[in-house]
Amino acid sequence: MTGSLGDGIHSVRVQHWDRRLFDELIPLPDGTSYNSYLIEGSEKTALIDTVDPEKSGELLSNLEKLGVKKLDYVIANHAEKDHSGSIPEVLKAYPDAQVVTNAKCKEMLKDLMSIDDGRFKVIGDGETISLGDRTLRFVFAPWVHWPETMLTLLEEDNILFTCDLFGSHLASSELYATDECLVYEAAKRYYAEIMMPFRGIIKKHIPKVRDLKVELIAPSHGPVYDNPEFILSAYEDWTSDEVKNKVVIVYASMWGATKAMVDYLVSELVDAGITVKPFNLTKTDVGDLAIALVDAATIVIASPTVLHGPHPAVAYATVLANALRPKAKYATIIGSYGWGGQLVETLTGMIPNLKVEVIDPVVIKGFPRQEDYRALKELANQIKLKHETLGGE
Repeated sequence: MTGSLGDGIHSVRVQHWDRRLFDELIPLPDGTSYNSYLIEGSEKTALIDTVDPEKSGELLSNLEKLGVKKLDYVIANHAEKDHSGSIPEVLKAYPDAQVVTNAKCKEMLKDLMSIDDGRFKVIGDGETISLGDRTLRFVFAPWVHWPETMLTLLEEDNILFTCDLFGSHLASSELYATDECLVYEAAKRYYAEIMMPFRGIIKKHIPKVRDLKVELIAPSHGPVYDNPEFILSAYEDWTSDEVKNKVVIVYASMWGATKAMVDYLVSELVDAGITVKPFNLTKTDVGDLAIALVDAATIVIASPTVLHGPHPAVAYATVLANALRPKAKYATIIGSYGWGGQLVETLTGMIPNLKVEVIDPVVIKGFPRQEDYRALKELANQIKLKHETLGGE
């Protein structure tokens, strides 16, 4: 699939319409795309990023359709195989092409795909290469995703190629982000699942992107942004320290006791004017959970006790939340046990990355009684008071 971003600037993207899982972890309800961009200068031609190795044939077909006989440079913004995995096939098809990337990315590409050392041209931060009447400038952005990540600016046309940054897992025939509601949800899911652990670093890079005053932002997943303000303002919101008056509850329940506690707490929180997102972990899309965690003020982990510890589904969700590092300010634990256990100790030990204040847990024996419901009512009140100090919406 090809498309034009301007005279001599082509999208040679490949759609993966039916892919439903990424990294054997991330659900893809809308498939995904792998975006590669061809830049034709008066003297040289460059390909910015490639595609997943499974789709290398389609990429080469797209280049053939455009009549590309010679390729001088393959720009590797990022070593992950969904963007670099077709480089070996491209180098076979275009034997004079050089792989242009930074030193760290070069070593990773050699490790991942055994690309010969002589095929590389290593560049530094801020360095440029000329295509004749066009100039590519490289902007290092380490740890906006991986340690070697960089961005590529097409200076004369004010287009920034950002690889994974600002992307969205969204297979679409539309080249540009015309349906902003649809793209917003896909981009937020992508941020939540992939970029949120790097929130602090991304936050520092957004002003640098703004300073470039680009007219197009072209990521390597999802549509191109011809209104860069749309995605930049969204990322400023997601990466800010501001949270919403929202509680996310993750839970599993074996015999109904924990479910009864969750239902009661949800009712009390709603009555207190708090938005609540409960997730039954035996039925939840973890992508939906990740999205909800982006701006929640409080996380409630609710679990029955299974052999002295949390339910495995709850343990998994807790590990996931710890890995994603949402900006929540508070957390607490509720649950039930039969004869004993270490539910609280185990779960609190699983969230060292969350910079949260832990509100006193409510863990009961058996099915909840009146005194237990009173404790849950007090927990809801404590959460309300905490949220009021944040000025939550």
